Amino acid sequence: MELGLVGLGKMGGNMRERIRRAGHTVIGYDRNPDLADVHSLEELVGKLQGPRVVWVMVPAGAPTQSTIDELATLLEPGDVVVDGGNSRWTDDEKHAGELAAKGIGFVDCGVSGGVWGLENGYALMYGGDAGNVAKVQPIFDALKPEGAFGSVHAGKVGAGHFAKMVHNGIEYAMMQAYAEGWELLEKVDSVDNVREVFRSWQEGTVIRSWLLDLAVNALDADEHLDKLRGWAADSGEGRWTVEAAIDNAVPLPAITASLFARFSSRQDDSPQMKMIAALRNQFGGHAVEKK
Repeated sequence: MELGLVGLGKMGGNMRERIRRAGHTVIGYDRNPDLADVHSLEELVGKLQGPRVVWVMVPAGAPTQSTIDELATLLEPGDVVVDGGNSRWTDDEKHAGELAAKGIGFVDCGVSGGVWGLENGYALMYGGDAGNVAKVQPIFDALKPEGAFGSVHAGKVGAGHFAKMVHNGIEYAMMQAYAEGWELLEKVDSVDNVREVFRSWQEGTVIRSWLLDLAVNALDADEHLDKLRGWAADSGEGRWTVEAAIDNAVPLPAITASLFARFSSRQDDSPQMKMIAALRNQFGGHAVEKK
């Protein structure tokens, strides 16, 4: 089938290649002309035969909104827009309503796989009406990993991005656990080969995972991570997961703690720790370190 793909960065570019390898035609547009097959959204839509499917793979928020707004003026009834970025699920409901008013379908799709997706496939979580999903299904089948799993129609519009959001929240907590364990192993004198301890966990243990494999890869490249600064961004989905938990009164202590741990990386000299040190000194005479 034919697909229009908007956004050809690290994810979108590899997705275009994987879909083409499956025998489908992909016409890609990106603001970077060196990556694009066409020079505008209008040209992209003009090269597709109806009913069209256009997959949007741009940053969440204003870039996604402006892209969908423009597509709404170019597409026709019966066409379908897929938002495959990391949009908030509440935006999906808004976009679906705006497009439905013009007879255009909408499917939201959470995509996981990162830079490894080209070869390994992408885990897909999508939401929308069955009829709209069916129009995109050949592309889902091309992108997913081989085998019976890795792709799910999660529910109605918004379900795909909600599922991906929770996936990323779980990812936060798993990464935090590996990071804390690594720091403790590095700290003690008795363990002198932390990298190989991590490597030994890759087989036969209950904590083996792809994230563990990636941790070993990182330690192979920089055994004590001396080349890195202790700073980590949060993409927003961890925050949305915690907000959704509050809205639904669902306790998420591990995921919430892992999000707040990211914030500690923003501080080279934590004001909170200054207060804690001062209080410990006041009530117990505990030592403090002066600047």
